Amino acid sequence: MKGNALILGMLLCGCWLEAAAQSTVFDFSGRVTDKAGKGIANVVVNDGYAFTKTDGKGAWALTSDTTRSKYVTISVPAAYNLPQQEGLAEGYYVSVGQLATKGGKHDFVLEKRRKQEDSFHYIAISDPQVTNAAEMKRWRQETVPDLREVIDSLKQSREVVIMTLGDLVHDKMGLYDEYKTSVKNTGAVFFQCLGNHDLDKQYQDLHNMAVGTPVYAEMVYNRYFGPTDYSFNIGRAHIVTMKSMNYVGNRKYQESMTGDQIAWLKKDLSYVPKGSLVILNMHTPAWNRVTTDGNLRNADELAEVLKGYNVHVFNGHTHYFENSEVTPTLYEHNIGAACGAWWAGWTNRCGAPNGYMVVDVDGDQLKWHYKGTRRDFAYQFKLYNKGEFGTQSSFVVANVWDWDSACRVVWYQDGKPMGDMEQFVDIDDTRVKELGRRYPGDRTAHLFRAMPADGAKQIKVEFTNRFGEVYTQSIDL
Repeated sequence: MKGNALILGMLLCGCWLEAAAQSTVFDFSGRVTDKAGKGIANVVVNDGYAFTKTDGKGAWALTSDTTRSKYVTISVPAAYNLPQQEGLAEGYYVSVGQLATKGGKHDFVLEKRRKQEDSFHYIAISDPQVTNAAEMKRWRQETVPDLREVIDSLKQSREVVIMTLGDLVHDKMGLYDEYKTSVKNTGAVFFQCLGNHDLDKQYQDLHNMAVGTPVYAEMVYNRYFGPTDYSFNIGRAHIVTMKSMNYVGNRKYQESMTGDQIAWLKKDLSYVPKGSLVILNMHTPAWNRVTTDGNLRNADELAEVLKGYNVHVFNGHTHYFENSEVTPTLYEHNIGAACGAWWAGWTNRCGAPNGYMVVDVDGDQLKWHYKGTRRDFAYQFKLYNKGEFGTQSSFVVANVWDWDSACRVVWYQDGKPMGDMEQFVDIDDTRVKELGRRYPGDRTAHLFRAMPADGAKQIKVEFTNRFGEVYTQSIDL
Protein backbone atom coordinates (compact mmCIF):
# COMPACT_ATOMS: atom_id res chain seq x y z
CA MET A 1 0.00 0.00 0.00
CA LYS A 2 2.81 2.42 0.86
CA GLY A 3 4.42 1.89 -2.53
CA ASN A 4 1.10 2.51 -4.34
CA ALA A 5 0.44 5.62 -2.28
CA LEU A 6 3.96 6.86 -3.05
CA ILE A 7 3.48 6.47 -6.79
CA LEU A 8 0.03 8.08 -6.60
CA GLY A 9 1.56 11.04 -4.78
CA MET A 10 4.18 11.41 -7.48
CA LEU A 11 1.54 11.26 -10.21
CA LEU A 12 -0.52 13.92 -8.45
CA CYS A 13 2.58 16.09 -8.02
CA GLY A 14 3.36 15.68 -11.72
CA CYS A 15 -0.22 16.60 -12.62
CA TRP A 16 -0.06 19.66 -10.34
CA LEU A 17 3.08 20.87 -12.03
CA GLU A 18 1.51 20.40 -15.45
CA ALA A 19 -1.62 22.26 -14.38
CA ALA A 20 0.30 25.02 -12.56
CA ALA A 21 2.03 26.31 -15.66
CA GLN A 22 2.18 25.71 -19.37
CA SER A 23 5.96 25.61 -19.09
CA THR A 24 7.99 23.15 -17.03
CA VAL A 25 10.70 25.78 -16.52
CA PHE A 26 10.54 27.51 -13.13
CA ASP A 27 12.44 30.32 -11.44
CA PHE A 28 13.49 29.08 -8.00
CA SER A 29 15.15 31.15 -5.31
CA GLY A 30 15.76 31.50 -1.61
CA ARG A 31 18.50 32.01 0.95
CA VAL A 32 21.05 29.98 2.86
CA THR A 33 21.18 31.25 6.43
CA ASP A 34 22.46 30.35 9.86
CA LYS A 35 20.15 29.65 12.80
CA ALA A 36 19.96 33.37 13.57
CA GLY A 37 18.78 34.17 10.04
CA LYS A 38 22.07 35.68 8.90
CA GLY A 39 22.86 34.96 5.26
CA ILE A 40 25.79 32.69 4.39
CA ALA A 41 27.78 33.81 1.34
CA ASN A 42 29.47 31.69 -1.32
CA VAL A 43 27.48 28.49 -0.75
CA VAL A 44 27.32 26.43 -3.95
CA VAL A 45 23.75 25.62 -5.05
CA ASN A 46 22.73 23.45 -8.01
CA ASP A 47 19.73 21.70 -9.56
CA GLY A 48 21.68 18.84 -11.13
CA TYR A 49 22.51 20.94 -14.21
CA ALA A 50 22.86 24.64 -13.39
CA PHE A 51 25.08 25.96 -10.60
CA THR A 52 25.24 29.22 -8.68
CA LYS A 53 26.67 30.64 -5.45
CA THR A 54 24.89 32.59 -2.76
CA ASP A 55 25.55 36.31 -2.64
CA GLY A 56 26.66 38.33 0.38
CA LYS A 57 23.18 38.06 1.90
CA GLY A 58 22.96 34.31 1.33
CA ALA A 59 20.53 34.66 -1.59
CA TRP A 60 20.44 32.17 -4.47
CA ALA A 61 18.39 31.85 -7.67
CA LEU A 62 18.17 29.20 -10.38
CA THR A 63 16.03 28.68 -13.45
CA SER A 64 15.27 24.97 -13.61
CA ASP A 65 13.66 22.64 -16.12
CA THR A 66 11.64 20.34 -13.88
CA THR A 67 11.44 17.61 -16.51
CA ARG A 68 15.15 17.05 -15.85
CA SER A 69 15.91 18.60 -12.47
CA LYS A 70 14.25 16.93 -9.51
CA TYR A 71 16.18 18.52 -6.61
CA VAL A 72 17.94 21.70 -5.67
CA THR A 73 20.86 20.96 -3.37
CA ILE A 74 23.51 22.90 -1.50
CA SER A 75 27.11 21.83 -0.96
CA VAL A 76 27.28 22.33 2.80
CA PRO A 77 30.34 24.45 3.70
CA ALA A 78 32.92 22.97 6.09
CA ALA A 79 32.28 25.71 8.66
CA TYR A 80 28.75 24.40 9.25
CA ASN A 81 27.37 21.19 10.74
CA LEU A 82 26.08 18.57 8.33
CA PRO A 83 22.28 18.89 8.54
CA GLN A 84 20.56 15.76 9.79
CA GLN A 85 17.40 14.41 11.36
CA GLU A 86 17.77 11.49 13.78
CA GLY A 87 21.26 10.93 12.38
CA LEU A 88 20.10 10.74 8.74
CA ALA A 89 21.47 13.39 6.38
CA GLU A 90 18.67 15.80 5.48
CA GLY A 91 18.15 19.50 4.99
CA TYR A 92 20.71 19.98 2.22
CA TYR A 93 18.17 19.43 -0.58
CA VAL A 94 14.62 20.31 -1.58
CA SER A 95 12.53 18.66 -4.31
CA VAL A 96 11.32 20.74 -7.23
CA GLY A 97 7.80 19.57 -6.45
CA GLN A 98 8.05 21.05 -2.98
CA LEU A 99 9.57 24.23 -4.40
CA ALA A 100 6.73 24.59 -6.87
CA THR A 101 4.06 24.23 -4.19
CA LYS A 102 5.85 26.88 -2.09
CA GLY A 103 5.87 29.45 -4.86
CA GLY A 104 9.41 28.60 -5.91
CA LYS A 105 10.97 29.79 -2.64
CA HIS A 106 13.09 27.82 -0.17
CA ASP A 107 15.57 28.75 2.53
CA PHE A 108 18.27 26.35 3.69
CA VAL A 109 19.18 26.76 7.35
CA LEU A 110 22.56 25.62 8.67
CA GLU A 111 24.13 25.57 12.12
CA LYS A 112 27.62 27.01 12.42
CA ARG A 113 30.21 24.75 14.00
CA ARG A 114 31.52 25.83 17.36
CA LYS A 115 34.98 24.97 16.10
CA GLN A 116 35.99 23.84 12.64
CA GLU A 117 38.22 20.75 12.79
CA ASP A 118 40.37 19.37 9.98
CA SER A 119 40.01 15.78 11.21
CA PHE A 120 37.05 13.40 11.18
CA HIS A 121 36.20 9.71 10.86
CA TYR A 122 34.66 8.40 7.66
CA ILE A 123 32.97 5.00 7.39
CA ALA A 124 32.15 3.45 4.01
CA ILE A 125 29.70 0.54 3.88
CA SER A 126 28.94 -1.30 0.66
CA ASP A 127 25.98 -3.48 -0.23
CA PRO A 128 23.75 -4.25 2.75
CA GLN A 129 21.57 -5.65 -0.07
CA VAL A 130 18.76 -7.14 2.00
CA THR A 131 16.15 -9.17 0.11
CA ASN A 132 13.87 -10.45 2.84
CA ALA A 133 13.15 -10.47 6.57
CA ALA A 134 15.88 -13.02 7.31
CA GLU A 135 18.57 -10.91 5.64
CA MET A 136 17.26 -7.75 7.25
CA LYS A 137 17.55 -9.53 10.60
CA ARG A 138 21.21 -10.35 9.91
CA TRP A 139 21.90 -6.73 8.90
CA ARG A 140 20.21 -5.43 12.05
CA GLN A 141 21.65 -8.03 14.43
CA GLU A 142 25.16 -8.39 13.00
CA THR A 143 26.30 -5.30 11.07
CA VAL A 144 24.40 -2.51 12.81
CA PRO A 145 25.40 -3.41 16.40
CA ASP A 146 29.01 -3.87 15.29
CA LEU A 147 28.88 -0.48 13.58
CA ARG A 148 27.37 1.23 16.62
CA GLU A 149 30.17 -0.07 18.85
CA VAL A 150 32.77 1.35 16.48
CA ILE A 151 30.95 4.69 16.26
CA ASP A 152 30.68 4.90 20.07
CA SER A 153 34.45 4.59 20.25
CA LEU A 154 35.32 6.86 17.32
CA LYS A 155 33.04 9.76 18.21
CA GLN A 156 34.88 10.34 21.46
CA SER A 157 37.68 11.95 19.46
CA ARG A 158 36.21 13.13 16.16
CA GLU A 159 32.97 13.56 14.25
CA VAL A 160 31.84 10.44 12.37
CA VAL A 161 30.36 10.52 8.87
CA ILE A 162 28.98 7.37 7.23
CA MET A 163 28.30 6.62 3.58
CA THR A 164 26.47 3.55 2.33
CA LEU A 165 27.77 2.85 -1.17
CA GLY A 166 24.60 1.51 -2.75
CA ASP A 167 22.44 -1.59 -2.89
CA LEU A 168 20.77 -0.76 0.39
CA VAL A 169 18.15 -3.33 -0.58
CA HIS A 170 17.94 -5.98 -3.27
CA ASP A 171 15.18 -4.76 -5.60
CA LYS A 172 12.75 -4.69 -2.66
CA MET A 173 11.55 -1.10 -2.33
CA GLY A 174 9.25 -2.17 0.51
CA LEU A 175 12.29 -2.72 2.75
CA TYR A 176 13.39 0.94 2.62
CA ASP A 177 11.31 1.81 5.68
CA GLU A 178 13.00 -0.77 7.87
CA TYR A 179 16.45 -0.05 6.42
CA LYS A 180 16.01 3.65 7.14
CA THR A 181 14.90 2.90 10.70
CA SER A 182 17.90 0.63 11.21
CA VAL A 183 20.43 3.40 10.58
CA LYS A 184 18.81 6.16 12.63
CA ASN A 185 20.50 7.61 15.70
CA THR A 186 23.80 5.76 15.36
CA GLY A 187 25.82 8.70 16.68
CA ALA A 188 27.04 9.55 13.17
CA VAL A 189 25.59 11.44 10.20
CA PHE A 190 24.44 8.80 7.69
CA PHE A 191 24.45 9.48 3.92
CA GLN A 192 23.37 7.14 1.12
CA CYS A 193 24.45 6.31 -2.43
CA LEU A 194 22.27 4.64 -5.06
CA GLY A 195 23.10 1.17 -6.44
CA ASN A 196 21.62 -0.91 -9.23
CA HIS A 197 19.40 -2.82 -6.77
CA ASP A 198 17.98 0.43 -5.37
CA LEU A 199 16.06 1.11 -8.57
CA ASP A 200 12.38 0.43 -9.21
CA LYS A 201 12.77 -1.98 -12.10
CA GLN A 202 9.29 -1.19 -13.47
CA TYR A 203 10.74 1.90 -15.08
CA GLN A 204 13.90 3.06 -16.78
CA ASP A 205 16.13 5.75 -15.29
CA LEU A 206 14.78 9.28 -15.55
CA HIS A 207 17.02 10.24 -18.47
CA ASN A 208 15.86 7.15 -20.42
CA MET A 209 12.13 7.81 -19.92
CA ALA A 210 9.90 10.12 -21.96
CA VAL A 211 10.38 13.81 -21.17
CA GLY A 212 8.07 14.92 -18.38
CA THR A 213 7.38 11.43 -17.06
CA PRO A 214 6.03 11.36 -13.48
CA VAL A 215 7.52 7.89 -12.83
CA TYR A 216 11.10 6.61 -13.23
CA ALA A 217 13.46 4.06 -11.68
CA GLU A 218 15.09 6.39 -9.11
CA MET A 219 11.84 7.84 -7.79
CA VAL A 220 11.32 5.66 -4.69
CA TYR A 221 14.96 5.99 -3.65
CA ASN A 222 14.67 9.76 -4.16
CA ARG A 223 11.65 10.03 -1.91
CA TYR A 224 13.43 8.22 0.91
CA PHE A 225 16.97 9.57 0.55
CA GLY A 226 16.97 12.59 -1.75
CA PRO A 227 19.18 13.31 -4.77
CA THR A 228 21.59 10.76 -6.22
CA ASP A 229 24.33 13.29 -7.09
CA TYR A 230 25.39 15.73 -4.37
CA SER A 231 28.39 17.04 -2.47
CA PHE A 232 29.33 18.48 0.89
CA ASN A 233 32.42 19.71 2.72
CA ILE A 234 33.89 18.70 6.06
CA GLY A 235 37.35 19.53 7.41
CA ARG A 236 39.54 20.02 4.35
CA ALA A 237 37.72 17.37 2.33
CA HIS A 238 35.20 17.80 -0.46
CA ILE A 239 32.94 14.75 -0.53
CA VAL A 240 30.96 13.81 -3.64
CA THR A 241 28.38 11.05 -4.11
CA MET A 242 27.18 10.02 -7.57
CA LYS A 243 24.93 7.53 -9.30
CA SER A 244 27.02 5.20 -11.47
CA MET A 245 24.32 2.99 -12.97
CA ASN A 246 22.38 3.44 -16.20
CA TYR A 247 19.23 1.35 -15.98
CA VAL A 248 17.93 0.74 -19.48
CA GLY A 249 14.95 -1.46 -18.56
CA ASN A 250 14.09 -5.17 -18.64
CA ARG A 251 16.33 -5.68 -15.56
CA LYS A 252 19.40 -4.67 -17.59
CA TYR A 253 21.80 -1.94 -16.58
CA GLN A 254 25.16 -0.52 -17.57
CA GLU A 255 27.87 0.66 -15.20
CA SER A 256 28.24 4.19 -16.48
CA MET A 257 27.61 7.88 -15.87
CA THR A 258 25.79 10.08 -18.33
CA GLY A 259 27.48 12.95 -20.08
CA ASP A 260 25.33 15.30 -18.01
CA GLN A 261 26.67 13.70 -14.82
CA ILE A 262 30.27 14.10 -15.92
CA ALA A 263 29.49 17.74 -16.71
CA TRP A 264 27.84 18.12 -13.27
CA LEU A 265 30.96 16.78 -11.55
CA LYS A 266 33.19 19.11 -13.54
CA LYS A 267 31.07 22.08 -12.46
CA ASP A 268 30.95 20.91 -8.86
CA LEU A 269 34.75 20.60 -8.72
CA SER A 270 35.23 23.98 -10.37
CA TYR A 271 34.39 25.49 -6.96
CA VAL A 272 37.05 23.36 -5.24
CA PRO A 273 40.72 24.50 -5.27
CA LYS A 274 43.06 22.23 -7.22
CA GLY A 275 45.10 19.94 -4.99
CA SER A 276 42.24 19.53 -2.50
CA LEU A 277 41.25 16.20 -1.00
CA VAL A 278 38.22 14.83 -2.85
CA ILE A 279 36.39 11.71 -1.66
CA LEU A 280 34.17 10.30 -4.39
CA ASN A 281 31.52 7.73 -3.51
CA MET A 282 29.78 5.65 -6.14
CA HIS A 283 28.38 2.15 -6.29
CA THR A 284 30.46 0.95 -9.22
CA PRO A 285 34.23 0.44 -9.37
CA ALA A 286 36.05 1.95 -12.31
CA TRP A 287 39.59 0.57 -12.28
CA ASN A 288 39.55 -3.05 -11.10
CA ARG A 289 42.19 -5.06 -12.94
CA VAL A 290 41.80 -8.69 -11.86
CA THR A 291 38.12 -8.97 -12.65
CA THR A 292 36.97 -6.10 -14.84
CA ASP A 293 33.29 -7.07 -14.95
CA GLY A 294 31.41 -4.27 -13.26
CA ASN A 295 33.87 -1.49 -14.10
CA LEU A 296 32.51 1.91 -15.08
CA ARG A 297 32.37 2.23 -18.86
CA ASN A 298 33.50 5.86 -18.96
CA ALA A 299 36.26 5.58 -16.37
CA ASP A 300 38.69 7.54 -18.55
CA GLU A 301 36.33 10.53 -18.71
CA LEU A 302 35.88 10.38 -14.95
CA ALA A 303 39.65 10.25 -14.35
CA GLU A 304 40.13 13.28 -16.60
CA VAL A 305 37.69 15.37 -14.52
CA LEU A 306 39.42 14.27 -11.31
CA LYS A 307 42.89 15.33 -12.48
CA GLY A 308 44.58 17.86 -10.27
CA TYR A 309 42.89 16.71 -7.06
CA ASN A 310 43.99 14.30 -4.35
CA VAL A 311 41.24 11.71 -4.88
CA HIS A 312 40.10 8.62 -3.00
CA VAL A 313 37.21 6.73 -4.59
CA PHE A 314 35.09 4.36 -2.47
CA ASN A 315 32.74 1.84 -4.04
CA GLY A 316 31.24 -1.64 -3.77
CA HIS A 317 29.06 -3.58 -6.25
CA THR A 318 31.47 -6.46 -6.86
CA HIS A 319 31.34 -8.12 -3.43
CA TYR A 320 35.09 -8.53 -3.46
CA PHE A 321 38.00 -6.41 -2.34
CA GLU A 322 40.45 -4.74 -4.70
CA ASN A 323 42.61 -1.64 -4.28
CA SER A 324 43.64 0.22 -7.43
CA GLU A 325 46.43 2.81 -7.44
CA VAL A 326 45.31 4.44 -10.67
CA THR A 327 47.71 7.42 -10.50
CA PRO A 328 49.77 8.93 -7.67
CA THR A 329 46.75 11.14 -6.87
CA LEU A 330 43.88 8.75 -7.67
CA TYR A 331 43.29 5.73 -5.40
CA GLU A 332 40.26 3.47 -5.65
CA HIS A 333 38.98 1.36 -2.74
CA ASN A 334 36.62 -1.33 -4.04
CA ILE A 335 35.69 -2.65 -0.60
CA GLY A 336 34.09 -5.84 0.65
CA ALA A 337 30.32 -5.93 1.13
CA ALA A 338 28.48 -5.77 4.43
CA CYS A 339 26.45 -8.74 3.23
CA GLY A 340 29.56 -10.53 1.98
CA ALA A 341 28.40 -12.65 -0.91
CA TRP A 342 24.68 -12.01 -0.49
CA TRP A 343 24.26 -13.16 3.15
CA ALA A 344 25.07 -16.75 2.18
CA GLY A 345 27.90 -16.95 4.72
CA TRP A 346 30.56 -14.78 6.35
CA THR A 347 32.81 -13.94 3.41
CA ASN A 348 32.92 -11.98 0.17
CA ARG A 349 33.66 -13.53 -3.21
CA CYS A 350 37.41 -12.97 -2.70
CA GLY A 351 37.56 -14.44 0.82
CA ALA A 352 37.48 -11.07 2.63
CA PRO A 353 35.08 -11.06 5.58
CA ASN A 354 31.72 -9.31 5.66
CA GLY A 355 32.49 -5.82 6.91
CA TYR A 356 33.05 -2.13 6.17
CA MET A 357 35.85 0.43 5.86
CA VAL A 358 36.82 2.84 8.64
CA VAL A 359 38.85 5.86 7.53
CA ASP A 360 40.67 8.44 9.64
CA VAL A 361 40.83 11.74 7.75
CA ASP A 362 43.44 14.14 9.08
CA GLY A 363 43.65 17.28 6.96
CA ASP A 364 44.22 15.97 3.43
CA GLN A 365 45.66 12.62 4.55
CA LEU A 366 43.75 9.33 4.85
CA LYS A 367 44.47 6.28 6.96
CA TRP A 368 42.12 3.34 6.65
CA HIS A 369 41.35 -0.08 8.12
CA TYR A 370 38.83 -2.65 6.97
CA LYS A 371 36.66 -3.84 9.87
CA GLY A 372 35.34 -7.39 9.61
CA THR A 373 31.90 -7.74 11.16
CA ARG A 374 32.22 -9.37 14.60
CA ARG A 375 36.00 -9.16 14.21
CA ASP A 376 38.39 -6.74 15.84
CA PHE A 377 40.60 -4.38 13.86
CA ALA A 378 43.58 -6.70 14.30
CA TYR A 379 42.02 -9.20 11.88
CA GLN A 380 43.58 -7.93 8.66
CA PHE A 381 44.31 -11.20 6.87
CA LYS A 382 43.39 -14.88 6.90
CA LEU A 383 46.06 -17.58 7.20
CA TYR A 384 45.63 -21.06 5.72
CA ASN A 385 47.69 -24.06 6.83
CA LYS A 386 49.14 -26.57 4.41
CA GLY A 387 46.31 -28.51 2.81
CA GLU A 388 43.60 -25.99 3.72
CA PHE A 389 43.71 -23.91 0.53
CA GLY A 390 42.24 -25.96 -2.30
CA THR A 391 44.81 -25.50 -5.09
CA GLN A 392 47.87 -24.86 -2.89
CA SER A 393 48.20 -28.06 -0.86
CA SER A 394 51.96 -27.70 -0.29
CA PHE A 395 51.79 -24.05 0.75
CA VAL A 396 50.83 -21.87 3.66
CA VAL A 397 48.60 -19.16 2.17
CA ALA A 398 47.71 -15.68 3.41
CA ASN A 399 44.73 -13.77 2.05
CA VAL A 400 45.53 -10.08 2.67
CA TRP A 401 42.43 -8.27 1.38
CA ASP A 402 43.54 -4.65 1.92
CA TRP A 403 46.85 -5.16 0.13
CA ASP A 404 48.42 -2.58 -2.17
CA SER A 405 51.92 -1.94 -3.52
CA ALA A 406 53.00 -0.08 -0.36
CA CYS A 407 52.34 -3.17 1.79
CA ARG A 408 54.66 -6.08 2.57
CA VAL A 409 53.90 -9.71 3.47
CA VAL A 410 56.82 -11.71 4.90
CA TRP A 411 57.12 -15.09 6.62
CA TYR A 412 59.17 -16.79 9.31
CA GLN A 413 59.87 -20.51 9.57
CA ASP A 414 60.53 -21.70 13.11
CA GLY A 415 61.54 -18.15 14.01
CA LYS A 416 63.88 -17.67 11.04
CA PRO A 417 63.10 -14.81 8.58
CA MET A 418 62.37 -16.22 5.12
CA GLY A 419 61.63 -13.01 3.20
CA ASP A 420 58.62 -12.00 1.15
CA MET A 421 55.79 -14.40 0.47
CA GLU A 422 55.01 -15.00 -3.19
CA GLN A 423 51.98 -13.17 -4.51
CA PHE A 424 49.70 -15.14 -6.82
CA VAL A 425 46.25 -14.98 -8.41
CA ASP A 426 43.76 -17.72 -7.59
CA ILE A 427 40.35 -18.46 -6.13
CA ASP A 428 39.97 -18.35 -2.36
CA ASP A 429 37.34 -21.03 -2.10
CA THR A 430 36.01 -20.21 1.37
CA ARG A 431 32.96 -18.82 -0.40
CA VAL A 432 32.81 -21.94 -2.59
CA LYS A 433 32.83 -24.15 0.50
CA GLU A 434 30.09 -22.07 2.12
CA LEU A 435 27.84 -22.92 -0.83
CA GLY A 436 28.80 -26.57 -0.93
CA ARG A 437 30.86 -26.07 -4.08
CA ARG A 438 27.81 -24.96 -6.06
CA TYR A 439 29.74 -21.79 -6.88
CA PRO A 440 32.81 -21.63 -9.18
CA GLY A 441 34.59 -18.89 -7.20
CA ASP A 442 36.33 -15.68 -8.21
CA ARG A 443 39.98 -14.94 -8.84
CA THR A 444 41.75 -12.44 -6.64
CA ALA A 445 45.29 -11.05 -6.51
CA HIS A 446 45.54 -10.41 -2.76
CA LEU A 447 46.87 -13.93 -2.09
CA PHE A 448 50.38 -14.84 -0.88
CA ARG A 449 52.04 -18.24 -0.42
CA ALA A 450 55.12 -19.86 1.06
CA MET A 451 56.27 -23.49 0.98
CA PRO A 452 57.56 -24.71 4.35
CA ALA A 453 60.51 -27.07 4.47
CA ASP A 454 60.01 -30.69 5.44
CA GLY A 455 60.14 -30.95 9.20
CA ALA A 456 59.26 -27.30 9.86
CA LYS A 457 57.05 -26.90 12.90
CA GLN A 458 55.70 -23.34 12.85
CA ILE A 459 55.10 -20.58 10.32
CA LYS A 460 54.54 -16.93 11.23
CA VAL A 461 53.23 -14.44 8.68
CA GLU A 462 53.75 -10.72 9.13
CA PHE A 463 51.70 -8.17 7.19
CA THR A 464 52.91 -4.55 7.24
CA ASN A 465 50.36 -2.15 5.78
CA ARG A 466 51.12 1.10 3.99
CA PHE A 467 50.98 2.96 7.31
CA GLY A 468 53.74 0.85 8.88
CA GLU A 469 51.37 -1.08 11.14
CA VAL A 470 52.29 -4.72 11.62
CA TYR A 471 49.83 -7.63 11.93
CA THR A 472 50.98 -11.17 12.61
CA GLN A 473 49.51 -14.65 12.70
CA SER A 474 51.22 -17.95 13.42
CA ILE A 475 50.25 -21.47 12.56
CA ASP A 476 51.56 -24.85 13.72
CA LEU A 477 52.23 -27.30 10.93
